[in-house]
Amino acid sequence: MTPADKIREITRRLPGGVRLVAVSKFHPVQAIESAYSAGQRIFGESRAQELAVKVPALPQDIEWHFIGHLQTNKVKAVVPLVHTIQSIDSLRLLRAVDAEAKRIDRPVEVYLQVHVAAEETKFGFTPLELLEVADEAAAMTGARVTGVMGMASNTDDTVRIAADFAAIRACFDSLAHGAFRSRPDFRNISMGMSGDWRLAVEQGSNMVRIGSDIFGERQ
Repeated sequence: MTPADKIREITRRLPGGVRLVAVSKFHPVQAIESAYSAGQRIFGESRAQELAVKVPALPQDIEWHFIGHLQTNKVKAVVPLVHTIQSIDSLRLLRAVDAEAKRIDRPVEVYLQVHVAAEETKFGFTPLELLEVADEAAAMTGARVTGVMGMASNTDDTVRIAADFAAIRACFDSLAHGAFRSRPDFRNISMGMSGDWRLAVEQGSNMVRIGSDIFGERQ
């Protein structure tokens, strides 16, 4: 099956209101073109160098999302190219993105990355840290915070995975009823990948990030 075939199959299975980010990192332009031909318009990348090659080579109506760990020294390279940065994992990075977006007069949507998983290697704000930065984040105009993103623990325990997703959803709810209560654009809950997106949707995800089920294993 081509990426186009797989896109059609996945979008048929996704509930209404759940958007698909096709994770195209490490896959060639031709694979993205195939997915694009099936109507897919949101693609996820995680490297500044790869974005710089792909963005000019592909249709301009693609909505590019940066989903990997973003170092502050790459902010100037990424902000001009993307619609959304999903992986804002520190206040320092959030401030850097906000400043650059203002400098080039190009606001960018961002999601605050929540860390609830068991692995120390994953990045993000703890639920308590999120509340501590919420007021400053809500006031920003260059980096416009419109949601949260998170990952579940790397385990086969579906109870733990569902609990992680529920915790991420609870963080979204607390922000939505708190610092972001007057912001109707704060509405995105990005959680769930190829192996666990169904559990994520059950726990309230309205955006899933799927790569290998569309493009196969990384090249």
